Amino acid sequence: MEELIQGQRDPELKAAYAEMLEGCLAHPDQWQWYAAWTISRSDGLFLGDLCFKGRSPDGSVEIGYGLSEGYWGQGYATEAVTAAVEWALCQPGVLRVEAETAPENIASQRVLAKCGFRPTGASGTEGPRFVREP
Repeated sequence: MEELIQGQRDPELKAAYAEMLEGCLAHPDQWQWYAAWTISRSDGLFLGDLCFKGRSPDGSVEIGYGLSEGYWGQGYATEAVTAAVEWALCQPGVLRVEAETAPENIASQRVLAKCGFRPTGASGTEGPRFVREP
């Protein structure tokens, strides 16, 4: 994660990765809920990453994800989010997966819909919130 942070040029992503590292270090027994997970093709080509933003005592986890622009619209985000959400919902104590998108990010909202998320009607700091339950 330190290498990921050092190699990042986008200040916003650099800060997000640093926050993830802090979560991993603060919760070493639950690092998987704070770490960045690589999204890559079967040939090893890096496409983007995803993460969970911690685990709440109420059984919810929030997912975040992003792909490099050259790979948008090819189904990679849907495939990665589906796999990550299915894995998360099989973990003990996880009752739901939540997500949040910018209001204008219609493509991300479509990914969430394809992955079985539904709008909650609430808004967070980034925009509308979505939930997926088993």
